[in-house]
Amino acid sequence: MEGLLSVSVGTVFWASLAFIIVLVLLKKMAWGPIMQTLKEREEGIADALKKADAAKEEMSKLQASNEDLLREARNERDKIMSEAKAVADKMRSEAVGKAQQEASAIIAKAQAEIENQKQAAISELKNQVADLSIQLAESLLKSSLSDSDKQKALNHELIKELGKN
Repeated sequence: MEGLLSVSVGTVFWASLAFIIVLVLLKKMAWGPIMQTLKEREEGIADALKKADAAKEEMSKLQASNEDLLREARNERDKIMSEAKAVADKMRSEAVGKAQQEASAIIAKAQAEIENQKQAAISELKNQVADLSIQLAESLLKSSLSDSDKQKALNHELIKELGKN
């Protein structure tokens, strides 16, 4: 048992040589590609972080731009609404004014028609009064002139009156 636990110079030499060879082989075969992969991964992560920061910055710019567009759209909407309200008010006031003018014209026309009918009624009444007066005078004259002496006396009076004029 002593042979396995004893240390000899030859064993140390060959063990050290084997360790150095494995170390060199690991450096060439494994360490280089592992380090290269780690470096590439580190660069990829850094690049992804830069892109994420750029995207975040662009998103904030887009958000600010969207807010500006929204604000402009709201202002435009308010402007259009106020213009539409003004136009509606104007149209309403014009319609009311036109309706009042038409109503005034209809009232004036009705008053003129009433006045015309009133004048026609007065004229008709005057004609009827004149006709009745003539009929009354005629019947009075017939009754008073039925006698020839009365007729002669009336003729003399009328001639005297005509002579004075």
